[in-house]
Amino acid sequence: MKNVIKEVLPDSIAEEVGIEVNDVLISINDNIIDDIIDYRFLSADEEIVLQIEKPNGEIWDIEIEKDYGEELGIEFGGGIMDKAKSCSNKCMFCFIDQLPKGMRDTLYFKDDDSRLSFLQGNFVTLTNMKEEDIDRIIRYRISPINISVHTTNPELRVRMLKNRFAGNVLERMQRLSDEGIQMHAQIVCIPDVNDGEELKRTIEDLYKLYPQVNNVAVVPIGITKFREGLEKVNTFTKEGSKYTIDMVKELQSKFYNEVGEPFVRLSDEFYIVAGEEIPDAEFYNGFTQIEDGVGVTRCFRDAIESDLDILDLNKKGSYTMITGALAYDEVKSAAEKIVKKNPKIHIDVFKIINNFFGNTITVNGLLTGGDIIEQLKGKIRTPYLFMADNMFRRGYELAPQDSIMLDDLTIDDIEKALDVKVIVCDYTGEDLISLINEYNQEEI
Repeated sequence: MKNVIKEVLPDSIAEEVGIEVNDVLISINDNIIDDIIDYRFLSADEEIVLQIEKPNGEIWDIEIEKDYGEELGIEFGGGIMDKAKSCSNKCMFCFIDQLPKGMRDTLYFKDDDSRLSFLQGNFVTLTNMKEEDIDRIIRYRISPINISVHTTNPELRVRMLKNRFAGNVLERMQRLSDEGIQMHAQIVCIPDVNDGEELKRTIEDLYKLYPQVNNVAVVPIGITKFREGLEKVNTFTKEGSKYTIDMVKELQSKFYNEVGEPFVRLSDEFYIVAGEEIPDAEFYNGFTQIEDGVGVTRCFRDAIESDLDILDLNKKGSYTMITGALAYDEVKSAAEKIVKKNPKIHIDVFKIINNFFGNTITVNGLLTGGDIIEQLKGKIRTPYLFMADNMFRRGYELAPQDSIMLDDLTIDDIEKALDVKVIVCDYTGEDLISLINEYNQEEI
């Protein structure tokens, strides 16, 4: 049964009125509660009546007066009190379709759920939504919504998503825009498919919806070695990346002149592959697209530079850092800056090649424990190993404290295999020097 209350917070309104664990929430103000969105919206009012079913079958009507928006203090099982809606597309770039067999079941689930977009930042394609779903977003002001656009060309979008209903994305976004719903857009870019003039068209179409569509992130397709039976696609070369940067720069200059910000931003991979300089921090406007890999390098670099002044110069220590191939030069440079500031510190940096998915996958977030152990076995000379937190996954089937890698290996597995203490740091580098200070030793 859904809507079962799994936790009642101490000293909360819910505890005060007699709500208990294993009670079931039926309705608020006579409105049936289907999921967390209903609950969040309807429970915000100052005067509400909850209908609760007790484990013995008794039905309680509980009247509550509170401040607007004040939390009741109850938690439900699962993030949305319901099953997530699965994706009905067969996108030509889908990473899940490129996973090998034998991984844990939850990695193969493709969600396409606007509730998870609002609550967790997941992206939706809008192809899985009925008109009443759009109505509900507008009625409840579910905003912002993260939308996987990829292209605004209807025929091309149908082809890319392999869904005959995928062509109306711009029409649906226009409706949301007209109602004042904020949207973030993502484009997974594929050479010779939706790049070049198609990319330009998509960006210009989305810009017409500014400021409701207030930013666009462009990321290159990731290709694993497990694409058997899937459409053949290419990755971005140095030349292709540079062409895309130059084309988008022209649009960004136009947008800067008109609205004072670039509107569209490319992920770091384009700049690194092209050998181009990463834009400065101001360009990224608070790094709101960092989860898409947009601005991670600049954020990391600036965090190291700004924190060098707090590096403890009276302590010594030795550490190992690991990174995927894409960020290796940046991490190596950061290590050199730290050691230059305090020569009593020793840092080894290892580039981990992604043998699990194939060497075309170069980002930190897709490394596996098996590759790390295999490539570091017998090579670590330090007591500590730094690993970025985005190397770990937290599945909905896991407890909040559980962190596992894509191949199900844990921190404990890595520590035992390599005889090292793992220190997990923020992938943006914001806590790296603080952690070095923490694990440094007083000089004798």
